[in-house]
Amino acid sequence: MASSTLFMQKVKVNRGQLILSLLIILSAVLAACGSGGTTSTTSNKNSTLVLQANQSGDYPKNYNPYSGSVIGGTQGLIYETLLSYNRLDGSIKPWLASDYKVASDATSVTFTIRKGVKWSDGQALTSDDVVFTLQLIQKYQGLDVNGMDSYIKSVVAPDASTVAVTLTKPYFPILWYLGGQTYIVPRHTWSKIKGDPSQYGDPDPIGTGPYVTKNFTPQLVTLTKNKNYWQPGKPEVTTIKIPAFNSNSGVELALEHGQIDWTNLYIQNVEKSFVARSKDYHYWYPTSDIVYLYLNLKKAPFNQLAVRQAISAAIDRDQLNTAGEGGYEPAATPTGLLPTNSSYLLPEYKGLKFTYNPSQTASTLESIGYTKGSDGIYQKNGKQLAFNLNVVSGFTDWINDAQLMSRSLNKAGMKVTVNTIDYNTYYNNLQLGDYDTAMLWTNPGPTPYYLYNALLGSTNTAPIGQLAASNYERWSDPATDKLLNQYSSTTDKTVQMQAIQGLQKILVEQLPSIPLTYEPYWYQYSTAKFTGWPTQSNPYAAPGTAEYPDIEYVILNLHPVN
Repeated sequence: MASSTLFMQKVKVNRGQLILSLLIILSAVLAACGSGGTTSTTSNKNSTLVLQANQSGDYPKNYNPYSGSVIGGTQGLIYETLLSYNRLDGSIKPWLASDYKVASDATSVTFTIRKGVKWSDGQALTSDDVVFTLQLIQKYQGLDVNGMDSYIKSVVAPDASTVAVTLTKPYFPILWYLGGQTYIVPRHTWSKIKGDPSQYGDPDPIGTGPYVTKNFTPQLVTLTKNKNYWQPGKPEVTTIKIPAFNSNSGVELALEHGQIDWTNLYIQNVEKSFVARSKDYHYWYPTSDIVYLYLNLKKAPFNQLAVRQAISAAIDRDQLNTAGEGGYEPAATPTGLLPTNSSYLLPEYKGLKFTYNPSQTASTLESIGYTKGSDGIYQKNGKQLAFNLNVVSGFTDWINDAQLMSRSLNKAGMKVTVNTIDYNTYYNNLQLGDYDTAMLWTNPGPTPYYLYNALLGSTNTAPIGQLAASNYERWSDPATDKLLNQYSSTTDKTVQMQAIQGLQKILVEQLPSIPLTYEPYWYQYSTAKFTGWPTQSNPYAAPGTAEYPDIEYVILNLHPVN
């Protein structure tokens, strides 16, 4: 159920240090701010928020929430979901739905649609809009970015305020996808679309969210407050400006000049290069996901557990954190759990950590018949233990990580070549299984199930040469699938806990993919104009400008500085 669209969006935001024309940067930023950062009027200062978008380069005029090229912020700021999830703690709040109920046998979900919600053109939101949206997703594969169709048997509206979704089989995780990741569109406008709506640019969107479009150029998107928004008194931020940047370095330049309020960057030495510049500059990096070393399990020797264990023992994760990631990405746990999911930890794994141990690598390889050649590289049956490690050109921190791993693995007796390639080739090779090893993050959700399912579920993989959804290492194991099904087919929290703990044992004992480091939500913000940002002491939403629909929850909590 992983989304390739979301995968691609994340790449564009978190990585890349390309050369940028200063003229393009400054003209975009100055347009976004109305004037230089120090000469803004008081009214503009207290009402306009400037943020980094989720793309690089010029914008297409596309507000379709189900399009891979949608303008960042559309999902949440213009189109909303039925439920609000806090990804940091898994808690759920009603949103466009005022209530919801999952059947005790997990075979259906019923939503009560909130009364008094209007579309931005003044028409009322009803259950017909929700049914229409879900039926569109069922009909057009391009809209089904979360793979829901196979789980939905029927969608009906018993009345104007109720939507009943019957499932093809028990599947509790559908609530996250239906409630937290499905953006409701208006029947009265989208029913007029000719052809496949996944190809529709939606240039004049009508949403229920707190903002509507005001101005558009390829270099600057401006949103303004929706006068029909259903939450009284919100938003207090009246205008959102989203300038286009061609690279992270352009955003950093805007930060230096105080011309942007909220960013989603990897910044080296953020304390010195950002926070030290102003008392108003802050950052917070809660854990988002786990970066893994994916190994192609359909290729020898990665199909051997001992080889995977030997590779893992030769990786110095502390070095990756300090030398590769500036100290912002500590070593991940062997269980594959995020720190926020510690309540799921199997007691016997408390304190379990990876250990950098090249001598263990040697003994493990030698125990299965590998011997070192005169060049120091292990070999078996006349074949060297040699492989490529794929990483994307432009992902500068990951390139550093890959080179660090290569040196450690080479020193431990493996010939590892870092293969730096363009993103499209990298991603296509992962999907088709045309690679040896590769660095990649994971796709988490409100509980550990979503990460495990995306990483290990056989329904998310495919034979070599066919497109895999997210299980790119191609792990296919009946015991794993049984545990995933155990979790998904019940509403019993105890049974779900047992399943998650069983999946931990598979990760620890069989190492289907090698956890490297915890990746954070990259998140920097300024309190010069607005307060109310999510912080470690008030973690009400996933921060950063690349999290959808969470971007909406953040902005709705902001208050202009008087």
